[in-house]
Amino acid sequence: MSASIIILLAVAVTVLIAVAWRFASRRQSLPCPVWLRWLVELDNPFTKTNRAAFIVETLALSHGKTVLDAGCGPGRLTVPLARSVGAAGSVVALDIQPGMLARAKAKTEAAGQANVQFVAAGLGDGMLPASHFDRAVLVTVLGEIPYPAVALAELFGALKSGGLLAIVEVIFDPHFQSRSTVTRLAASVGFRERAFFGHSLAYVIHFEKP
Repeated sequence: MSASIIILLAVAVTVLIAVAWRFASRRQSLPCPVWLRWLVELDNPFTKTNRAAFIVETLALSHGKTVLDAGCGPGRLTVPLARSVGAAGSVVALDIQPGMLARAKAKTEAAGQANVQFVAAGLGDGMLPASHFDRAVLVTVLGEIPYPAVALAELFGALKSGGLLAIVEVIFDPHFQSRSTVTRLAASVGFRERAFFGHSLAYVIHFEKP
């Protein structure tokens, strides 16, 4: 079998899996299964705003900052976030699935980053400290959460005054949330929009806690 045929088959299988996951997710909020982590582990080549380096760059991080990687999954952003805040800073990687946390932890250890704490919990469970974080990221996760307003309220409380929450959405994700939906939910718990990057189908929005 030629290499081109193998590539085409791999693409077809990926598309079928993505479609099946999207259909199942319409019936209930389903986080990405651990066995499908490879779908979210690499940067999407078609959407600049979903690339880890771009997301981290928009946050203007400096050494000593504290960051929450909410719904960290396999840790695509965890390592670059940890590098950006340096040894004096810290990252909390939170996910509801132990298998995802294990993968994120393995990647962090392989990168030699010792400034990451891993927490097995869901957003809205009340596990986050109050007024603790300078930044938080929520990358293609909001649509997986059964009670998004509760989750955003917890993020609001966990950020310091002036802290930023970056919410990332991309149309390829089965739980894609529109800009209007995200903005409405964020405003309902007290956030105010500070910056927008991208376009309606793939974007990063920064929300500030006053």
